[in-house]
Amino acid sequence: MKSPKVLYIAMRLLQSAALAALGVAGSAQAQGSDAALIEQGHRLAIAADCAACHTTPKTGAAFAGGYPIVSPLGTIYASNITPSKANGIGDYTLEEFQAALRQGVRKDGAHLYPAMPYTSYTQLSDADTAALYAYFMHGVKAVDQPAPQTSLPFPFNLRSSMAVWNAMFLKDSRFVPDASKSTEVNRGAYLAGALAHCSACHTPRNALMAEDGTKPLGGGSLGPWFAPNISADPNSGIGAWTEAELVQYLKTGRVHGKAQAAGPMAEAIEHSLQYLPDEDLKAIAVYLKQTAAISDGQSKPRFDHGEASASETEMRGRATDVDAGWRIFSGSCAACHQANATGTGNEAYPSLFHNTTTGADRADNLIATILFGVDRTVDGKPHFMPAFGDAASFTDRLGDQEVADVANYVLSHYGNAAVKVSAQDVQTARAGGKAPLLATLQPAIAPALGVVLIVLILLVVRGSRARRKH
Repeated sequence: MKSPKVLYIAMRLLQSAALAALGVAGSAQAQGSDAALIEQGHRLAIAADCAACHTTPKTGAAFAGGYPIVSPLGTIYASNITPSKANGIGDYTLEEFQAALRQGVRKDGAHLYPAMPYTSYTQLSDADTAALYAYFMHGVKAVDQPAPQTSLPFPFNLRSSMAVWNAMFLKDSRFVPDASKSTEVNRGAYLAGALAHCSACHTPRNALMAEDGTKPLGGGSLGPWFAPNISADPNSGIGAWTEAELVQYLKTGRVHGKAQAAGPMAEAIEHSLQYLPDEDLKAIAVYLKQTAAISDGQSKPRFDHGEASASETEMRGRATDVDAGWRIFSGSCAACHQANATGTGNEAYPSLFHNTTTGADRADNLIATILFGVDRTVDGKPHFMPAFGDAASFTDRLGDQEVADVANYVLSHYGNAAVKVSAQDVQTARAGGKAPLLATLQPAIAPALGVVLIVLILLVVRGSRARRKH
């Protein structure tokens, strides 16, 4: 997939062409106003990370949809949001565009699934939705290509049910600045809450897959990955990070001695956050540092676990009594992360101690990183780790027990030794992560509804017979 920087150049050329076509209808001043509005919409689309979902990686045209979003309830395909009248949103009015963004309702009245984070976008201002509309209508190339249709199992395929879900969980209101907070904090709250939709990933979900408002930014599962607690708690969250470190992480995806971005966060940085102005990133950092602290009982920060160890070199040459995880670490990990796990001086390969992935109180992200690797491009430079769980991308594919062995070796020598990984944990991650309650109940929902329907019919029949007797 083209990077946002390449897309930016392409879109600017498209903007010029669109404005040239519109020029006959207005004055030079009007054209300048249109150009400014389109450019504002382009910046907002990057901040909202629209390309990450609506552009299929490597092969897809910009915003033409088709990207498969694997959810616990089934695969949801992102729609075509180019100005194509046949397959995109080209015939949407501004009001219909706003309804899709804010209420999750398409032009035809069908409901969108909240994989499209309208529960966050509902906070967008009228001015910003108008700018986004101008950009997608006049700054994006129309692609007459239909996106695959989403087909979820019953009853999740009933889009009308989302009306009930929205009535229960959608807070359909615009962002209102907090008068007790600074302008910078309010700017950060708008960027993080409305545009970057941080809570959509970093807040846990309830049984009906809605955000748990009692634990905002307290961490949430994303299939095999886990979006960590980013509240202001000093141990469980990011309270012990400095604002400068948070800005660096959001811009580059790495902070030495703390964290490296992988999975969904790497995508957010690659396609969106790295392109935000420094003042916007600082506003997000300032906002996060003053959020309500959500504690999950950790006694020290995730990045404060582990230390360098000579165990890798000490075990070399032993004929017996060799840790199974050491064999894998020595053969597949030590060459890049170094024998004592300090990483490389240029930080291309991070340290495995003082690392939020190995110091967490759960191993989701460590397992997922081993299985699926790391692949993010920042400032034109790729940061890559092979996917050891994928036979198609790596010849020495590791089995579930092997991944568990090397994960436990890393945790016991360099990370949070209290965390243990089983082969079953790896198998679950490889399959897409632990299914939520709603997904596990799905096979029983149809039979249960059938039983309810039969009972209702019997009650109606019984009542009818009783009335005839009287």
